Amino acid sequence: MTRKLLITGASGVIGSVLLDGLKEYYDVLGTDVEGDASRGIVPLDVTNEQQLQQHMEGVDTVLHIAWKKDEDDFLGVALPVNVGGAYQIYEAARKHGVRRVIFASSNHATGFYQVGEEIDVNDPYRPDSIYGLSKCYIELLGRWYADRYGLSSFNVRIGNFPGDDRPHSERSMHIWISERDMIQLMRCCIEADDDRKYMNLYGTSANTDNYYDIGYLEQEIGYKPQDNAADVLASAKGQLPLKQDETIYQGGQQP
Repeated sequence: MTRKLLITGASGVIGSVLLDGLKEYYDVLGTDVEGDASRGIVPLDVTNEQQLQQHMEGVDTVLHIAWKKDEDDFLGVALPVNVGGAYQIYEAARKHGVRRVIFASSNHATGFYQVGEEIDVNDPYRPDSIYGLSKCYIELLGRWYADRYGLSSFNVRIGNFPGDDRPHSERSMHIWISERDMIQLMRCCIEADDDRKYMNLYGTSANTDNYYDIGYLEQEIGYKPQDNAADVLASAKGQLPLKQDETIYQGGQQP
């Protein structure tokens, strides 16, 4: 039987790629706050409990990608919309017997580790912004739903995914993920064994001097990235200039 997926934020940069890339393998319902009839994306406000209950019926896996730019506004946007919306997603998933929720987290959940520090995916959170702080909170929300209700929760700390399938800065070369690797990684998370109830992982391609160790993911969930930011730049033969930076922290230059 084909799995039914629900993707939130399906009109966004990441959501659009996943919507198109996963249709080949699954029964995909794309949703976004405004919807897009031309692409079959239906309207869904993730803070609206009634809408969520309507669309969650028969769903096997939720890919929660939707996010409203918070601009450091924790009380006005990050907490009520992003964190509150995630709570509504997990609640609706629990009530409808959804097997797994995959949350689009971010490398900014640990962005205050300095460049050169070797960190494990289970090292303490060090968010570098309100954005990163919100991602940390939702990762823990998934932990609670896994422990309390047995709802499988995966948190993918996405590196750099600019939308045009190439790195744009020196920093991004260490955390970039290509479109085809993003699709593969999400498929691996979807298909991971049912008894794997909780997992944090970094989402990058096989980049030279990657900030994060992702080699173990091939054995854990079958993820074997095909791309490397350095190869993309080499094949362009200098036609893709990189933004120069003096990154101190893994999440970028901090004030």
